[in-house]
Amino acid sequence: MYDSLHALLSFTGWTLLLGLGVILFRVSQVLTGKKKSNEFPAWIQHGSDFYWRLNRAHLNCLENLPIFAVLVFAGAILDPDQAIFDLLAWIVFAARVLQSCAHLSGGGVWPVNVRFTGFFLQYVSFGSMLLLLLKSLP
Repeated sequence: MYDSLHALLSFTGWTLLLGLGVILFRVSQVLTGKKKSNEFPAWIQHGSDFYWRLNRAHLNCLENLPIFAVLVFAGAILDPDQAIFDLLAWIVFAARVLQSCAHLSGGGVWPVNVRFTGFFLQYVSFGSMLLLLLKSLP
């Protein structure tokens, strides 16, 4: 259980790190007078391509963090096959980092393919974790 919890905390730390990048960009833009604080509309690209990819990578983490958290916390309660469950949790984290780094690297065919691979690995792992949890139900 603690290993999957460490993976969840690592995922959370990665999410916070990406969010800090977004915050630092916005604060620097406002403090240097390049933008006003209300000039960062949601869902409309503002800033450089890299900044926008950073923003989207952060949002992707936020979208998947609750799913991962529910699975890990359910794992703490239901006690599935711990070795496999923990391995899957670390695969989720590694795939998330892979997906984010690919997202940050650009929008070409290869980065998009790598990004999708990371996304796919996460969801296969999520599904596998869910199956382990369902098998461990009383």
